[in-house]
Amino acid sequence: MKKPFAITLDVGSSLENRTGSWRTLRPAYVHKLPPCNNQCPAGEDIQGWLFYSESGNYEKAWRHLTKRNPLPACMGRVCYHTCEGACNRGCLDESVGINSVERFLGDHAIENGYAFVKPKKLSGKKVLVVGSGPASLSAAYQLALKGHDVTIKEGSPQAGGMMRYGIPKYRLPRHVLDKEIQRILDLGVKLELNTTVMDVNDEMKNNGYDAVFLGVGANLAKRAYIPGGDAKHMLDAVSVLRSMEGEGEGEPLLGRKVVVYGGGNTAIDVARSAKRLGAEPLIIYRRTRDKMPAHDFEVEEALQEGVSVKWLSTISEVDSGQEIKIEKMKLDENGHPQPTGEFETVKADAVVLALGQNVDLGLLKSVEGLKIENGSVIDSNMFTGVKGIYAGGDMVPGERNVTVAMGHGYKAARAIDAFLNGKEVVVPPKHQIVTFDQLNTWYYSDAPKTVRPMLDMVRRQNTFDEVQHGLTEENALFEARRCMSCGNCLQCDNCYGVCPDNAVIKTGDDNVPYIFNYDYCKGCGICSSECPCGAINMEKESI
Repeated sequence: MKKPFAITLDVGSSLENRTGSWRTLRPAYVHKLPPCNNQCPAGEDIQGWLFYSESGNYEKAWRHLTKRNPLPACMGRVCYHTCEGACNRGCLDESVGINSVERFLGDHAIENGYAFVKPKKLSGKKVLVVGSGPASLSAAYQLALKGHDVTIKEGSPQAGGMMRYGIPKYRLPRHVLDKEIQRILDLGVKLELNTTVMDVNDEMKNNGYDAVFLGVGANLAKRAYIPGGDAKHMLDAVSVLRSMEGEGEGEPLLGRKVVVYGGGNTAIDVARSAKRLGAEPLIIYRRTRDKMPAHDFEVEEALQEGVSVKWLSTISEVDSGQEIKIEKMKLDENGHPQPTGEFETVKADAVVLALGQNVDLGLLKSVEGLKIENGSVIDSNMFTGVKGIYAGGDMVPGERNVTVAMGHGYKAARAIDAFLNGKEVVVPPKHQIVTFDQLNTWYYSDAPKTVRPMLDMVRRQNTFDEVQHGLTEENALFEARRCMSCGNCLQCDNCYGVCPDNAVIKTGDDNVPYIFNYDYCKGCGICSSECPCGAINMEKESI
């Protein structure tokens, strides 16, 4: 029996009535850009690998993660995770512990021996990568996946760049770094240690390289003129940190009283390392704590470990003995430190200068047409302006950290691959960034962020054991499930269940999990209003 129109909205019966031409709005599934993805300097699809993590498919999550980042176990330890600051969940309770899950996946991959899949075809093109820091390793990895013959040349006895020689072992254990580097080398990437490239042009001509990526780190310490400074007691932070890796004469002889001059993360690393060697470190910084370039959590950990800090102070003189003269400073109306004429003296067996680093650009002396400004190579899409030469990491302007360098390596590899194939670089357009107000947060229950355990304080002060531990599988799974999948379908079936017209069809395809049957959709918008992650837009109907 055919029912009258007015009563045909019974469950399972609505397909008796096609929509007709009266619908003014239609639902459409959309892909919006989550703020975490947008914030990540490495360009990771964070939401994508969290989706696989929350189902317990850790290998698939790891493989999705490593499309942009070949060093997740390292990055899960040293990345400053600005993605978490952008996370929409932070407006609900606390941001998702993205970095914690990343570390778990990286460690899980090492424990289970996951390997990268080698390319099926080789291009026959040769690429030289200068340096073995994060930008270089990222570029080498991406280029190897594209089938290019990659050779890394590193001047130091071990690979890793500033990850090895600038980040202490208590933050990045060396066995983790070595495992993830070896996985890249297993793709067929060649590594030549203790090999310094003196001239890029000569290197390319003599060895037949089709392109080169420059990833030389900032390992030249900036100097400051301090009257009366005794060279025996004046050290630079880079040399001190390198010596802790066994280079030179071994661990530095810092003495008991160690003064560290500077306020960046390197200054913090030197002071915390000195503390572990039995010294009494004192950081001297010209401004206040809130003006300190070092990350606040690192400063806090240093203070907890017993590192002392003199704010609003500067070194004015180092006498011939073991004393330094410190002048107190004050901030003017513009926030710039100004001298006060007030002085005090402190004892110091060693003074470590942590005032920043520059890049050694000597290898580019014969390259014509290269633009250099403030010690950095000026680039467009990681291109130096010279055919076949690209750069990343500390060699280009911008923030200097591991995550940024990782992104530089990816972008440069993309550009190099296009160059080698005679094509233009194609950068895909960005989707609309999804904001908190576009989400239906009633769907998500309160779930406190999982805190990573820390090494006990006594051992933190006396050993180089890793300070911050990782999550258990149970905790990592919980943390991954806190992701709200902002702007992208999480396959919750809400739209499927609430549609009064049975116009939502499940496909079983993760890429396109649902489609609309517009012949029967009435455009009521219930699916859109009930979508927790804002992945359905109501669009104007065109008839």
